[in-house]
Amino acid sequence: MFASGLTIDKYFLDFRLPLVGRSIFIGDVHGCGAELDTLLDRLAPTVADRIWFVGDLVARGPDSHRVVATARAIGARAVRGNHEERLVIVRRARAQGERGPRLSPGHEQVYASLDTEDWAWLEALPLWIDVPEHEVRVVHAGVVPGLPIFAQDREHLLHLRTILEDGTPSSRLRGRLWGESYHGPPHLVFGHNAITGLQLHPHATGLDSGCVYGGTLSAVVLPLGATLPAEVEDRRGLLVSVPARRAYVHVPSG
Repeated sequence: MFASGLTIDKYFLDFRLPLVGRSIFIGDVHGCGAELDTLLDRLAPTVADRIWFVGDLVARGPDSHRVVATARAIGARAVRGNHEERLVIVRRARAQGERGPRLSPGHEQVYASLDTEDWAWLEALPLWIDVPEHEVRVVHAGVVPGLPIFAQDREHLLHLRTILEDGTPSSRLRGRLWGESYHGPPHLVFGHNAITGLQLHPHATGLDSGCVYGGTLSAVVLPLGATLPAEVEDRRGLLVSVPARRAYVHVPSG
């Protein structure tokens, strides 16, 4: 039972449907459990649909455990975000009797809220997922254009935002957004950059619309066999967003 009073069966209304349906890609949730429930209500996924998250399901918002439990319950897949990465690193260190990286008070609260099943799910998250039927690859932050996925640095997959004038990849907002220089294939669906907000590049779609900062929680929905159009206006028609209930934290600086 979710805090909203809904059971998971609400999202799978007709089990007679064929096991083929839409593909739903959801942006950074950051512990915004109520907004995720609202988005799922609007999307009304069935057992025929498949759902992917772009990482950073946890931290900063009010209910990380609820978000992870929802994702697990609906059979979603996700890539690892930088916040999941930090938590997993600390847990592994502590399991070996080491302190590991320092966690903020907010992250310590998330750490304490997760149960054994949550941790198993988070620890199994990959750095990228290919969805070949849609010619899509899901990553959390980005890729350095021109490099094959296996040559990408882990740090860039988790933190990249821009490419500086000298070609240096950067987690900051100086320079050119990496998606502007990425030419595919595949089409990349990513998150991480709430400061910039939704990004609709010809070959990359950024879905972090800053829900935890008072923005929206966004998804892109693809019918069976569809690909993401390069034309921005055509792609806008595939987006579904719900507003945040409030700003849970302040927007960070770039």
